[in-house]
Amino acid sequence: MDLKRLILPVAALAMVADLAGPALSQDGPPDPAAMRAAAEERNRIPNTPGDGPYPATVEEDPSLPGHVIYRPADLTPFGGGKLPVVVWGNGGCADDGTAHRFHLAQIASYGYLVVAAGHWRSGPGATHGPAPQRAPEPGGGLPPPATTAADVIAGLDWAIAQGRDPESRFHGRVDARRAAVAGHSCGGLQAIEVAADPRIDTVLIHNSGIYNDQNSPIRGYSVSKDMLRNFHQPVIYILGGPGDVAYPNGTDDFARVSNVPIVLADLPVGHGGTYSQPMGGAVAHVAVDWLEWQLRGDEVAGRTFLGDNCRLCAGTDWTIEHKGF
Repeated sequence: MDLKRLILPVAALAMVADLAGPALSQDGPPDPAAMRAAAEERNRIPNTPGDGPYPATVEEDPSLPGHVIYRPADLTPFGGGKLPVVVWGNGGCADDGTAHRFHLAQIASYGYLVVAAGHWRSGPGATHGPAPQRAPEPGGGLPPPATTAADVIAGLDWAIAQGRDPESRFHGRVDARRAAVAGHSCGGLQAIEVAADPRIDTVLIHNSGIYNDQNSPIRGYSVSKDMLRNFHQPVIYILGGPGDVAYPNGTDDFARVSNVPIVLADLPVGHGGTYSQPMGGAVAHVAVDWLEWQLRGDEVAGRTFLGDNCRLCAGTDWTIEHKGF
C-alpha cells in the first residue's frame, strides 16, 4: 500500500469542496437548496475508476432493481471465488446508490463487488432523475428513510445468488465467505442493524453512531444502543472530527462496545468526509486497507491501524483508538 496515499493533510483535503455535507446531516433536516446545489456540482464530476489494480465500472442489473453495482470492469482475474462482497447504505438512507460513487468505485478497484442500495441518480450516465424532495417532519424531524436495512442486505443476497448462477457473469467469482457491510450517516445505522447477519465478517460505520438520547429524529426508524449487541465481528468507526455532527454518537458507541475488536479512526473533515473527492479521498483509502486486512488477511494493510509503526498513529491528521485486538 502506498503510504503517500494515506498521509493527506487537512489543508489539502479542504481544497476540494465538501459537496456531501449539506445533504447528509445526521441530526437535522437537510437544506433543500444546499442539497440541489451539492447534487448539481457533484453531477458534473466524471466517474472515477479507482486507483487499484482493477479499474472499476458502475452499472445496474435488472435482476436487482433499486441498487447500483460497482465492480472491476474485467472479471477475468476473479475465477475461483475471489471477489469479496461489500454492501452499502447511503447517507440520509437516501435512494441514490451513486451518492458515494467515488468512494465505492475506489473499493471496487481493489477487487470487490460493491452493491449500494438506491437507484443511479448521480453523475454521468445516471438512469434516474434526482430523488424527490422530502419535506422535514413537523417539529424539525427527518422524513422516513427512502431505503431500509432490508434493501442493504438484499445486495448480499443477490451477490451470493449471482455467484451460484451458471447464467450470471459473476458465476464462480463471488466469495460468499467474505462479506462486509458499510454505510454513511443514516446508512451507518443501517450497517449496525445489518451487522447481526452471520454472513457479515466486518462492519464499517462512517460518520455515524446511534443517537445518545435514544430518540431517533428519523420518522419510522427506531434505533437504540441495544443495536450495538449486533456486532459479532471486527468493526471500524470512521468519523470526521468534532465538527462531524455524528461525532458524539460515534465516539459513545465506540466507548460502549467491548465484545468485539473495534477501531475508531478520526479525520477532522466534518460529516461529509472525503466522499466528494476523486478516488474517494483519504477515507476511501483507509476503508480499502481495512477491507484488505479483515477480508483478505493482508497484514501489511493491517499496519495502517495497529503496531509500533501504525500508519495512522503519527505523522498524519488522523487519530486512532482501538480495543480488543
